[in-house]
Amino acid sequence: MSRVFLFILDSFGIGGAPDAKKYGDEGANTFVHIAESTKLDLPNLASLGLGLAAEASTGKNPLAPAALKGQWGYAEEISHGKDTPSGHWEIAGVPVLFDWGYFPNIIPTFPKSFTDELVTRAKLPGILGNKHASGTVIIEELGAEHMASGKPIVYTSADSVIQIAAHEETFGLQHLYDVCKIARELSYELNIGRVIARPFVGTDPTNFTRTGNRKDYTVLPPSPTLLDVLTKAGRDVISIGKIGDIYAHSGTGREVKASGNAALFDTTLKEMPNLKDGGFLMTNFVDFDMLFGHRRDPAGYGKALEYFDQRLPEAMALLREGDLMVLTADHGNDPTWKGTDHTRECIPVLSYTIGMKPGSFGKRKTFADIGQTIASHLGIPKLGTGTSWL
Repeated sequence: MSRVFLFILDSFGIGGAPDAKKYGDEGANTFVHIAESTKLDLPNLASLGLGLAAEASTGKNPLAPAALKGQWGYAEEISHGKDTPSGHWEIAGVPVLFDWGYFPNIIPTFPKSFTDELVTRAKLPGILGNKHASGTVIIEELGAEHMASGKPIVYTSADSVIQIAAHEETFGLQHLYDVCKIARELSYELNIGRVIARPFVGTDPTNFTRTGNRKDYTVLPPSPTLLDVLTKAGRDVISIGKIGDIYAHSGTGREVKASGNAALFDTTLKEMPNLKDGGFLMTNFVDFDMLFGHRRDPAGYGKALEYFDQRLPEAMALLREGDLMVLTADHGNDPTWKGTDHTRECIPVLSYTIGMKPGSFGKRKTFADIGQTIASHLGIPKLGTGTSWL
């Protein structure tokens, strides 16, 4: 029985979303704009059809020609958001067809009733921030005051999210998690998708650094995802990185944590031989988004793509006859775009099996086609949304 490996290159959009203008993202193109900013050498991704997928989406292929050995296409998002849960859930067959709650870009951004209750229930001396902000910038701005006052830094972005930053040593990691759990409970009625714990270390603004102990508190998907269906069918599921958090630990099987793309790749390679026949392994490679997209660093993003490309043959070498590997993204985050938020874009969909006949499966009208294809390949019940390209 075959297996499936799904790798999410977090935020690696390829432009061309038909509704990008609605989100203020008309013209955004993570892949092409990186390639225009820095020379990219991605021979392995090119061989799976990445450049051709980008060309099909926007008419631009920034990669050198390569001998093809995979099948490729691109997908449009039907979910209402351009955030991590929306993208991942839709990939797994559950598009977000409702509107998340968001916070206005004003100061203070959070409702007073929410912050008052958070301070009371978490027994806090108060909070700092209370605005839209870049996570790294707000730590530099308020980190020292936070350490002196004991007030956590609470902020948001264009996504449906509450982020809480605190120093691992002076505030305490478990204390931060406890505060986030309370914020999660209080934000259900606001229809907020995620509360994220953002721990950091350091002694002053010159060396404050986020740690790998981030934790996401996500609402449950509104209906069973691909992962739930697989688990119900008794299949082996391995979730690497923040996959467990994204799906609120529903159907996510054995969760394996790792921080940073290098460690995530090492962990994935270690776990691939352990996946049982008929099983599913999913890894989110978060650095593309967290370190380079939000921080608007196209050169860093480009180097991260080249690192991923260089290591891709290691994963492909572990595939067995009949195994399916799929590479895709969950949204865009154009590092040349205005602001620091995600961008509404189409995503590449690259697939590979040993001996596959190269070719295109074209435009997919929803990310859910990915989950439906995986369900078909593994022989489990059909998902509620999506069309398989097999």
